[in-house]
Amino acid sequence: MDGIARTADITLELAQTAIDASLHHATESDVPMNVAVVDAGSNLKAFARMDRAWLGSIDVAWKKARTARYFDMETAALGPMAQPGEALYHIEFSNDGLITFPGGVPLQLDDGTVVGAIGVSGSTVDNDQAVAEAGARAFQEAIAS
Repeated sequence: MDGIARTADITLELAQTAIDASLHHATESDVPMNVAVVDAGSNLKAFARMDRAWLGSIDVAWKKARTARYFDMETAALGPMAQPGEALYHIEFSNDGLITFPGGVPLQLDDGTVVGAIGVSGSTVDNDQAVAEAGARAFQEAIAS
């Protein structure tokens, strides 16, 4: 049909694959994490909170995933553009709150179509990023098979 946009969306199975891989990586690192996966519309699709993970990181994980989906880029890449004096300074106050530091990664198909995003919070930004990347890798491996 002409004039109708079609969007691809992450399935629950693929979202859970990303969550499971992230939890596995976090467990190996002995760091309790919160992991959120959002769909193409930035709605929460899957979530996990490890035992002892910070309550305050629940919202941060979800917002990292939303931010990665809203801009179809890793939150680590958005962060430098949101610093004082840069073009996107104060962007974190838009969209009911964004997170512009590492730990959010878009999830995309082989053709580049973004179907969701993963966000992780509960440790240092380096650990958050590594756990998010583990989930994104598992997603990529699942769609390739």
